[in-house]
Amino acid sequence: MLSRQPIDPALYRDAMSRFGGHVQLVTTALGDQKRGVTITAACSVSDSPACVLVCLNNSNPKNEIFFRSGIFALNTLGAHHQGLADAFSGRMKLDNEDRFSTGKFEKLVTGAPVLSDSLASFDCRVMEIKEMSTHHVIFGEVVGVRFDETKPALLYMNRDYHTL
Repeated sequence: MLSRQPIDPALYRDAMSRFGGHVQLVTTALGDQKRGVTITAACSVSDSPACVLVCLNNSNPKNEIFFRSGIFALNTLGAHHQGLADAFSGRMKLDNEDRFSTGKFEKLVTGAPVLSDSLASFDCRVMEIKEMSTHHVIFGEVVGVRFDETKPALLYMNRDYHTL
């Protein structure tokens, strides 16, 4: 028999902490404002047309820029980016300018900040935004891509970083 009781959020988060995820930096820009957030909730949706999705917590009002800008870049982080991942996660309590000073950024097609030494970056135009409970799911059409030489990846599992 299936339980109809909702899963306790803390229990769910504990179980999800066992789910290994590739660490990503999602960035956007609107006028002279820019924002970046470290995430693990991102994936490929399709290769034709090329499309990715990212999930952003909707409880942070600073994430509103992602919903207005119409663009974002999904930057795949390597083992050498652990400090940058911490900076954009909020762990280091840095202001926005200091966060962006931890890496070198460039622009490809849309104007979203692309991390110059990412393992791979996907420059996207927003196709659709779907609000799902505590998060927004943003679907992006990939209009530009760049990638670097193969290097160890940065993963997050059991509430800590790992490399592969």
